[in-house]
Amino acid sequence: MIPFLHLGPLTIPTFGLMVACAMLAAFFVLRADLERRGLASSGKEHASNSAGAASSKSANAEAELLVAIPCMVGLAGAKLYHLLESPTDFFAHPLALLISPYGFAWFGGLLAGFAAFVWVGRRQRIPLLTLLDAGSPAAALGYGIGRIGCFLSGDGDYGIPTSLPWGMSFPNGLVPTTQRVHPTPIYELIVACAIAWFLWRMFDRQRSALRNNPLPAGSVFAAYLVLTGLARFLVEFIRINPRSFLGMSNAQAGSLASFIAGIILWWWLAKSFTRRGNLA
Repeated sequence: MIPFLHLGPLTIPTFGLMVACAMLAAFFVLRADLERRGLASSGKEHASNSAGAASSKSANAEAELLVAIPCMVGLAGAKLYHLLESPTDFFAHPLALLISPYGFAWFGGLLAGFAAFVWVGRRQRIPLLTLLDAGSPAAALGYGIGRIGCFLSGDGDYGIPTSLPWGMSFPNGLVPTTQRVHPTPIYELIVACAIAWFLWRMFDRQRSALRNNPLPAGSVFAAYLVLTGLARFLVEFIRINPRSFLGMSNAQAGSLASFIAGIILWWWLAKSFTRRGNLA
């Protein structure tokens, strides 16, 4: 594994490098989604001779805010959540653990990043459900790319021992192991890319007024909650995370909550959409 890249006197953590790549990928996907949904220039007037350039500039600015701020807040939330999972260790060495480049919890990052994403979107006056739909493919892809950082650094996010041909050892990782284990970050990368592609294609049904069953706003986000929650719930069975709540890891409990929330949202959207159709 390659926890660090050494470029002369400069040392670059591969985990941080891949988080930056994930942010960049999410930016491009979100910008494209804002443009195709017509949200890039929402609430703004542009001269006809410069509409294209202005719209592109607006899309860049909005996508930058909707990616950068939630990512920064999410990293802070992931760090704090991880520290508060072991309060005794944290209060024994608070400063050292706060500035440590290691120790981030997925669920804390999800909660904080989601809250920041909604706050920024509301400030830009983007309808909430449409905003969540636009951010879902970007979030899925960004998560998958970020997992490459876990794989390269060998930070302990790998799985339990396995005899499968693709099992790997991480002798030089940040959390080393000489056993052949499941490379769960690679599993999550593959599934995340598939989910991102599926969510991206769902917009075709949302924008087609000619179909008999177009999808209402919020459907992409509901599918995101269901699919990512299910994927993380299943992979936790072969992860080495400690178990706590009803025999589940914290991430597994959060994933189950995500799955249930997605099902409830999908049901509510379908019911509301049917009611509006009957009234029409």
